[in-house]
Amino acid sequence: MNLQKMMKQAQEMQSKIAALQEKIEAEEMDGASGGGMVKVRINGKHSLLKVSLDDSLIKVEEKEMLEDLIVAAFNDAKEKMDASTSSQMAAATSSLNLPAGMKLPF
Repeated sequence: MNLQKMMKQAQEMQSKIAALQEKIEAEEMDGASGGGMVKVRINGKHSLLKVSLDDSLIKVEEKEMLEDLIVAAFNDAKEKMDASTSSQMAAATSSLNLPAGMKLPF
């Protein structure tokens, strides 16, 4: 009887995790650098969707700085997406009482 209950719970959790992964993949996260002069948008798969640049940055002599700011904005968005994903997965799996260090999906 306990085994059946555990199997049912495992199937329910698997469905919840799959739905959560779909939700996360559809999410979008913004990142910024240079005091907001460079902005990027990524999705839950960490694909870059959009880059927005302040007009004052578009100068040939500042090309290298601009490239660095774009990288920094992307990394900002990625860190935010990773934190959001971790938080949502932790909430979804909190009822499983997994051993310390064990993460889902495996």
